[in-house]
Amino acid sequence: MADTAIQASATTATPVAPGTADALTKLGQLRDTLRPIPRRRRLEKEPASWRVNSLRIGVIVVVVAFWEIGATLGWIDPFFWSQPSRIFKTAIITIQNGDLWVNARFTFGSTIAGFLIGVIGGVAIGLSFWWSRTYALVAEPMVIAFEAMPKLALAPIIVLVLGIGISSKIAMAVAIVIVIQILNTYTAVRAVDKDLVTLLYSLGASKWQVFQKVVFPSVIPWVISSLRIAIGLALTGAVVGEYIGSREGLGRMIQYAGSTYDIALIWVGVFTLAFLSALLYVVVAVLERWLRKGVVHS
Repeated sequence: MADTAIQASATTATPVAPGTADALTKLGQLRDTLRPIPRRRRLEKEPASWRVNSLRIGVIVVVVAFWEIGATLGWIDPFFWSQPSRIFKTAIITIQNGDLWVNARFTFGSTIAGFLIGVIGGVAIGLSFWWSRTYALVAEPMVIAFEAMPKLALAPIIVLVLGIGISSKIAMAVAIVIVIQILNTYTAVRAVDKDLVTLLYSLGASKWQVFQKVVFPSVIPWVISSLRIAIGLALTGAVVGEYIGSREGLGRMIQYAGSTYDIALIWVGVFTLAFLSALLYVVVAVLERWLRKGVVHS
């Protein structure tokens, strides 16, 4: 009876499709070759800030000490590279006679003015592209062409038109910053949620209401995230303008020092620019943090 039942069940079993057995065999072989996924390593602990700062200071001290000793022993040519003690004495002289303060204030003022005008103007132009698709399509290639153009080539024209005062330096900073802000804002405008815009239109919202409630708030985080880049570009534009022609500014001071072979004064200008750049970066980072809390999260 049992044999009869087994034979009956075998005859009533579901037939296996041709090739299925081979596929199952290959799947089993593949499973045997797979290795268990190793557990993810524990994330490395963030180093303490005092330790990081100590290492930074240590690296600077070692570089300065090597530079000073190398210049004293003749390993480094002090005529081309100067030496830290001589740079320090030159810095003290420029601080005492007020030159360093006057030039740093000039560069700082032109950088801040160019940064503000470039960011506000670029955001306004970028937002204007949302109002007309035709206007955006016509203007976009021109903006990209202006972005690809080397701004250094425009510097002599700008200095000739606006003079060697602070106006031409602000214009150079604006020329570099504004294009980046236009393209960044336009990218943000195109990334606005189209379904949300369509929903508001279907509920009877006007175009101004859509812009005010959806487009503008969506663009703000993009603008805030680009401020640190913009401040560096503004400083670059201001210094380039001072190189071409100026009565004041750190760029003018470095250009003058180079023409008189005063290498120590060049380094004073370079280090002051580095300090000014770091200071502006910190200020913009604080501004960015404040805007994210006050505008984005409100």
